[in-house]
Amino acid sequence: MWTRSNPLKESLFAFAIVVVILFFLQPFGISEYEGNKFLLSLAFGLVTFVCNVILEYCIVVPLKRHVRTWRIWHQALTTLVEVLLIGLCNFLLSCILFHYPVELSACLDLVYWTLLIGIIITVLSTMISYQQFMRGQLDALLEKTTHEQEGITITLHDNRARGDDLSLPLNDLLYIEAQKNNVAVCFIDGASLGRREIQSTLASVMSELSDYPNIFQCHRSFVVNLNNITSAKGNSNGYTLQLGGGLATIPVSRSFVPKLKSFIA
Repeated sequence: MWTRSNPLKESLFAFAIVVVILFFLQPFGISEYEGNKFLLSLAFGLVTFVCNVILEYCIVVPLKRHVRTWRIWHQALTTLVEVLLIGLCNFLLSCILFHYPVELSACLDLVYWTLLIGIIITVLSTMISYQQFMRGQLDALLEKTTHEQEGITITLHDNRARGDDLSLPLNDLLYIEAQKNNVAVCFIDGASLGRREIQSTLASVMSELSDYPNIFQCHRSFVVNLNNITSAKGNSNGYTLQLGGGLATIPVSRSFVPKLKSFIA
């Protein structure tokens, strides 16, 4: 389930950001305030913090208990509601501190502008949270078995009449790519990238390597050896995996993380 990494920590971060912006930039007429501007900034920051905590622990957490899979649109909707709640509470605080009349027209105007700005905040916040989730999931899933597979040799069969089967150490295999009627097997060859084409399919390759859980089809055209992944970069649209310390880079579909998790569970 996709959740925020640490709601309390994020609420404290939002509190600090609000205080810093209001105290140092002094927007929204704060520069005209005759009282203690730092305490004023703390008050707005505290409202932001309390709204974050209330929404997360009193609304979002109970909802997650009844939602089977917490998806992007759930996160986006709760973030937008959070922005609206913070805006309304800070509006009421402004009316109290600056002695503004609480008028419906002013409140509706606030809601309108908060929605416009909130949509931007929601999109950015959701994207950042999802990317962090994806990276965390990837790190958690890559439990390597290199040591256990030391000395194991695999053989991939070439279906051509006079084709030569390919044998190599399992730990040297980087990835296998589908290419029309053939597959290209890429592996570590000393300090360089070795490559050999054989007549086969990814389905046949996966069948031959079915005993090794670190061999995973991460894309319709790629099978990867998880043990040789050295880094990963990506976002909600998918990942790019670097293999063998930079010897090769392959694309991964955005369904990689949930499929991989299900595969090795």
